[in-house]
Amino acid sequence: MTTVERWFGTHFAELHPLIRDLHRDGGTLGGRITVDFGNGLAGWVGRRLARRLGIATDCAEQLLNVRIHDAADGLHWDRQFNGTREFRSLFVPVGSYPHGHWIETSGALKLRLQVRIVDGGWHWVPAGAQLGPIALPPWMLGGTMAYKEIVAGHYNFQVEIRLPLLGTILRYGGLLALEANDADNVNARSHS
Repeated sequence: MTTVERWFGTHFAELHPLIRDLHRDGGTLGGRITVDFGNGLAGWVGRRLARRLGIATDCAEQLLNVRIHDAADGLHWDRQFNGTREFRSLFVPVGSYPHGHWIETSGALKLRLQVRIVDGGWHWVPAGAQLGPIALPPWMLGGTMAYKEIVAGHYNFQVEIRLPLLGTILRYGGLLALEANDADNVNARSHS
């Protein structure tokens, strides 16, 4: 049983079967995404953040690969934009669904994320953040949202980062597909 299965418990069955398979078997998703930034100061801040994540700031359409796998220390998401350096996150569960949350750690930033299941999709609900030793209240996340759901057999990933007073600074998303080798492995396991 994986970290995700244990955390959701009986609610794991409420996730779309493709999302369950991804978090049971792991895999790499890939595809084209659209990236856009806020205007003015929001855009400037968004572009600085994008560069730290490995996202190009000079083109709206980009490639994204996300390798998702379970390990003893938690759930790993290794993102790669346009074949450049990886941006890695570790998600560690606290408690269990529906009252628990996850701690996402990426460098000095830690996000406390609750989860809602919406029509089989996995929606993150930011509940707090910490940058180094400084705790940030939930209102500082300004309506930031992220989710994954299934649309026409593809994984629809959407992320929008918002800050108070600035609004949206960075938004990216698109339809991703399970890479062929991973899909073959999942199909082989499901038929054995």
